[in-house]
Amino acid sequence: MGNPWNERFGSEQYVYGEEPNLFIKNQAHRLEKGRKVVCFAEGEGRNAVYLAKKGLDVTAYDYALNGLKKTEALAENNGVKIKTEQKDLIHDSVPSAEFDAAIMVFGHFAKQDQKTVYDKLVSAVKPGGIVMLEVYSEDQVQYETGGPRTVDMLYDPADLLQWVKGYKVLHFFYGEQERIEGQLHTGTGHVIQVILEK
Repeated sequence: MGNPWNERFGSEQYVYGEEPNLFIKNQAHRLEKGRKVVCFAEGEGRNAVYLAKKGLDVTAYDYALNGLKKTEALAENNGVKIKTEQKDLIHDSVPSAEFDAAIMVFGHFAKQDQKTVYDKLVSAVKPGGIVMLEVYSEDQVQYETGGPRTVDMLYDPADLLQWVKGYKVLHFFYGEQERIEGQLHTGTGHVIQVILEK
């Protein structure tokens, strides 16, 4: 079976646009210049490039080589450097306690794999580091403004509340947000946002 994400990112067009996710843009003030940040499931690089332009040392992980190539091209067009690495975030290991922050925006994984990826997101960060994520909630299926069309690929806020226990939670949001991100995320959606300090 081919990699559907590789096919999706195969066009010249940036399917989620070139602008950063609004949540990341609004919360980037939490990340200090020069710090090391890793972006999980980064797709075509819009968030990674935005953070690199703010003076952060950015690494982008994605499963799709076409996405990583577009990340590199977008970085070059914006005059910044980003390290890219192909990773299957379900099966591949990630460095432990190497980064000052880790972000994930709309990382779509099946229910059985969501906790695995979340645990890797947290483990990649040093103690005192920040984890930020925005994902579609299960309610998103009713909105039809982007994201997977099955509940199995969406997130339950109760799961995330369980997973953040024991960490310092700086922000937790569950509800509607307007997202205009390329062709594939357009209009009001239903999201879960988490920011925690490890």
